[in-house]
Amino acid sequence: MPTADELFERFGVSRVVMREVTKTLVAKGMIVAKSRVGTMVLPSEHWNWFDHDVLAWRVSLGFDQSFLEHLTQMRTAVEPAAAASAAQMRTQDDLADIREALAAMARAANDRRGFVQADLDFHIAIAAASGNPLFRAFAAVVETALDAYFTLSTPVTATAMVDIVAHHTRIADAIEQRKPDVAARTMLAVIDDGISRARASAA
Repeated sequence: MPTADELFERFGVSRVVMREVTKTLVAKGMIVAKSRVGTMVLPSEHWNWFDHDVLAWRVSLGFDQSFLEHLTQMRTAVEPAAAASAAQMRTQDDLADIREALAAMARAANDRRGFVQADLDFHIAIAAASGNPLFRAFAAVVETALDAYFTLSTPVTATAMVDIVAHHTRIADAIEQRKPDVAARTMLAVIDDGISRARASAA
């Protein structure tokens, strides 16, 4: 990548700012600075993809089929397990949070943006109810990516949104009834349904 002097010439910011930017990008695994070699941009497989900023920057570029598939693999690996754990570990407060998010989805059937936010809140509430802080951390880290994913995959029509609420209600019911296998299977079905709509939107 360009030298510090070249970056200073291009962007007109102080060298102190450039050093801070460089340290930030090094911490995120995006670049590496070596003496007598300079600063190099690392291949994307070295980047910290669980970093909120890295995900936000990637999402801002838009979705392509590859990124959609990677995100789906991540969700199918984690969220059914989180739902199963929530069915075993949830408290009454956790269940209230899940139901509140579900009710917000139902109220937002004519509000696409509100529906997306409520959908996201629903999945985060389940991760929190799992009792596993790593599941909750996963939900927090990928919040930006999931937000964009749900925006892409959420159907436009109010009728279709009502169907999505019904599917999510089955997840909540399984968690309330402490049926981990049903919760996991139903969560997987919801993810599969979402990625089908996202693929159609991205095509």
